[in-house]
Amino acid sequence: MGLLKYKVAIVTGGSRGIGEAIAKKFAANGADIAFTYLSSEEKAKAVEEELAAMGVRAKAYKSDAASMEDSEKLINDVMAEFGRIDICVNNAGISKDNLLLRMGEDQWSQVIQTNLNSVYNMTKQVIRPMMKARSGSIINMSSIIGIRGNAGQSSYAASKAGIIGFTKSIAAEVGSRNIRCNAIAPGFIETDMTQYLKEGEGAQGYLSRIPLGRFGSPEEVANVALFLASELSSYITGQVVCTCGGLNM
Repeated sequence: MGLLKYKVAIVTGGSRGIGEAIAKKFAANGADIAFTYLSSEEKAKAVEEELAAMGVRAKAYKSDAASMEDSEKLINDVMAEFGRIDICVNNAGISKDNLLLRMGEDQWSQVIQTNLNSVYNMTKQVIRPMMKARSGSIINMSSIIGIRGNAGQSSYAASKAGIIGFTKSIAAEVGSRNIRCNAIAPGFIETDMTQYLKEGEGAQGYLSRIPLGRFGSPEEVANVALFLASELSSYITGQVVCTCGGLNM
């Protein structure tokens, strides 16, 4: 039935974009799916139904990963509903791009809270059941911007670079319990969040910097997540997999 049969996975921000693609990829490979959303309940329910149609258990939770209280409740609810958690994909994220001189403190704080603090919140809660089970795979969604930086994206870059340092530290902390922690650093991926990159005069400039000559798809990121979630990557931890069409060379 697939690489993740009998596994239970949590995907934050799983109702759209890369998160949705990962949830569907995992379900297609046999995993039961718990995923979070914040905005559209209608979209979340549609995704839930689509996952269930693949023959797995699926449940959408309205939960804010940037809140420790919400994260704790989510993990408790998922454990009660599914009985175990084998995989956690920390995917929730936002961007509020601006040059530093124009960036308000609230813009900075919102990005750090949503992108970086959420990873702390969720990981802190999920490693408890994983340590008890002496097994687990945590996958944190970073970005090529967290490695290279980008003008006008200092808050986003700081949050995504922080995720990389956090990932390596957690991998060192929990490796003895057979828990792996890795990060994915996507490049320019076609989602609602990056639609503006394909429009206007700058679009060709972005494409010209990518050796493969095209933007990536959410499914291509989901393929990497599937690898890191499965036993195919059983000896890989503390790593950052750049999924960027060669942009980070």
